[in-house]
Amino acid sequence: MLNLKTLFTLGYGLYIVSSVSKDGKINGLIANSVAQVTAEPIRIAVTLNKESLTHEYIQQTGLICVQPLTESADLIFIGNFGFRSGRGFDKFAKMPYKLSKEGLPIVTVNTSSYLTLKVISKVDLETHTMFICSLEEAELLDNSCPPMTYAYYHHDLKGKTPKGAVTYQKEEITKKGEKKMKYVCNVCGYVYDEELGDPEHGIPAGTAWKDVKEDWVCPVCGVGKDQFNAEN
Repeated sequence: MLNLKTLFTLGYGLYIVSSVSKDGKINGLIANSVAQVTAEPIRIAVTLNKESLTHEYIQQTGLICVQPLTESADLIFIGNFGFRSGRGFDKFAKMPYKLSKEGLPIVTVNTSSYLTLKVISKVDLETHTMFICSLEEAELLDNSCPPMTYAYYHHDLKGKTPKGAVTYQKEEITKKGEKKMKYVCNVCGYVYDEELGDPEHGIPAGTAWKDVKEDWVCPVCGVGKDQFNAEN
């Protein structure tokens, strides 16, 4: 027996992992695969999907900034970094941040600290690369709010997992015989269920998709209604 749901019982944090390209461009994403692997010397492992733009920048410069998220981060904030590619979207355009001496972006809200890292070796994991890094600089930003765990993200915020994430699993959706329609976000996979609505954002249970206000946005990644399709 192989119950993949057991993988959700493993402990993870959620982090903004960012980098800078050789020509000074910046990008970041949300990752849960960051861990300190040794104490003497301090070594940090960061594992990212090879298709991500942040991975590309790290390959160019060998520089990484890791920032643990706090529970003050909402789904819109997380979705800004976690469900859109930086190839066609500037993730830092509306984000408060400063630059490290290496030019790495440091987000100044909803994060407890920052750690700047230098890649010293790599492990090829087929779809992903594990970067083994030395710790170059580290500073606390806000430790008044608890760090966000992967369990909190899933169970409390009802967050989804991007397809490029280390822990992504294809979800089994739909129950047979439902009368209400469901609509799926093309960007992050969030499902708007007419039966449930989105009461937290002003859409009562039972609201038909056609009656959802036009300025409503996906509560996970922030895109509009035009990015949703009816579930098959």
